[in-house]
Amino acid sequence: KLSEDEVKGQIKRGLSIKELIDQQITSKIVITDEESKAYYDKNPQMFEQPEQIKASHILIKVDAKADDAKKAEARKKIEEVQQKLKDGGDFAALAKEYSEGPSSTKGGDLGYFRRGQMVKPFEDAAFALQVNQVSGVVETMFGYHLIKVFDKKPEQQLAYAQVKGELHEHLKQQKLKLEVDTYLDGLKKSAAIQKSI
Repeated sequence: KLSEDEVKGQIKRGLSIKELIDQQITSKIVITDEESKAYYDKNPQMFEQPEQIKASHILIKVDAKADDAKKAEARKKIEEVQQKLKDGGDFAALAKEYSEGPSSTKGGDLGYFRRGQMVKPFEDAAFALQVNQVSGVVETMFGYHLIKVFDKKPEQQLAYAQVKGELHEHLKQQKLKLEVDTYLDGLKKSAAIQKSI
C-alpha cells in the first residue's frame, strides 16, 4: 500500500545505510585464520557431518487410503519392474520408464540424504542396504518403491580446510552485527535529539 515514490525512498535509504555500514564497519572487519581455527577447535559439534547415502528409487504411486484393488494393481506394477531388474535391467533406465516420482527424469536419483530427510519406512530400508544393493518392495504413504543405494558416506568430522571459507564468513557476520550495534549506540549517545510538537 505504498506509492512508487515511497518505495523508491525506502530503497534509497536502505542502499544508503548499506553503503554507510560497508564504509564505516564492514571494510574494517578482518577475520584471521587463527580466530577461525580457534572457533573450529572450540566447537567441534558444529562441524560433524552425519552419515549420508546416495540413492535412487522407482515409485509406483498409490494413495495410502486407496482401496485394496488399487493397491493390488500398484503392487503388481512395482513387482513387474522388480522382475525386470532381476533379469538384468538398468535401474536408471527403468526409473525413467516406470517411476511416477519427480526424480524419474533423473533416473530416480535422489542425491545424497541423511536420516530424517525421508519418510521413515523409506529411510529405514535405504540405510539398511549395502552399496549397489536393491531393496525389496517398500511401502510408504506415497506408494511402492524399489530403492538402490549407490554410495555411503560415514559420519565424519569436516576438516578445517573444508569449512574455512564459510567459517570466515560466519564469523565476519557475527562481528559485523556486534560492530553495527556498537556503532549505532555511539551515534545515539553523540546525537542531539530534539522533539518538535
